[in-house]
Amino acid sequence: MNRFDDQTVLVTGGSGGQGSSHVRAFHAEGANVVIGGIDAERGAALADELGTRAHAIRLDVTDESSWSAAVLAAESTFGALDVLVNNAGVQNPPALIEDTDRATWSRILDVNLTGTLLGIKAAIPALRRAAGGAIVNIASTMGVGGTARYAPYVASKWAVRGLTRTAALELGRDQIRVNTIHPGVIATPFIHEPAAGATAAIADDYSPEPFAVPRLGEPIDVTRLLLFLASSDASFITGSEYVIDGGLLLGPALQAETA
Repeated sequence: MNRFDDQTVLVTGGSGGQGSSHVRAFHAEGANVVIGGIDAERGAALADELGTRAHAIRLDVTDESSWSAAVLAAESTFGALDVLVNNAGVQNPPALIEDTDRATWSRILDVNLTGTLLGIKAAIPALRRAAGGAIVNIASTMGVGGTARYAPYVASKWAVRGLTRTAALELGRDQIRVNTIHPGVIATPFIHEPAAGATAAIADDYSPEPFAVPRLGEPIDVTRLLLFLASSDASFITGSEYVIDGGLLLGPALQAETA
C-alpha cells in the first residue's frame, strides 16, 4: 500500500523545479495531485504526463478567489483535500537594502508570505471536512539566517516560520499539522537562472565545496523529507522546522588531509 492512497494533495508552484519533483513523488505514492501554478500550460503538460489522478489549475497565490477555485477543484475532482504544500515562491534581484525599491519588497512578500497565508486560510475548511491533514510550507535557509542583498526574500521566509508555528497552534485540535522545510541551495532553475531584473544567478554566490556534504541539493532531497512530513508517519510532528542544506549553515567543513 502506498503512503498517499486515496488522498488528495495540492502543490503550489507545482510545475517548477522543486514543485514538479514533489508532484511526481506524491503521485507515485498513490495520491491524487492538484498542480497549482501561474503557468497553466506547464501545469497541464505535467498533468497529461502523469495521466490519471492528476489535475492542473492556474493558481495565483496572491489572489484569494484563485485559491478558492483551487480548493474547490481539488474537492470537486477528487472528493477531498488532505495535504497542502505551499511551495510557490519568487526571488528578488540582489540589491542592498538602501537600493531595494518598495515595489520589489511588496511583490516578494505578497507571493512568499501572503500567498502562504492565503493558502492556509483557503485550505482550512477543506482539511476540516477531510477530518484532518497536513500543511507543509516550503521556506528557505535564508529564513534561518541573514543574507546580504536579499532582504525581501529573507524577510518573507523568516515570517513564514512564525506563520507556520501560529497555524500549528490554531489547527492542532482539528488534526491538521503544519510544518516548515528550509531547503538550502537546490539545483533548480530558481538558483541557476537570474531572478527577474537580475544579471547573476544565486548559484554564482555559492560553491558547495565548503559544505559538510559537498554538493548542491537535488529536488528529490527535499521531496523525500516532504513526503515524510505530509504522511501519517509524522502524525506527532507539528510546528517544526527542518533544514535540508548539506551542512551549509554549519560553516566550513573540515577538509580531508592530503598525503
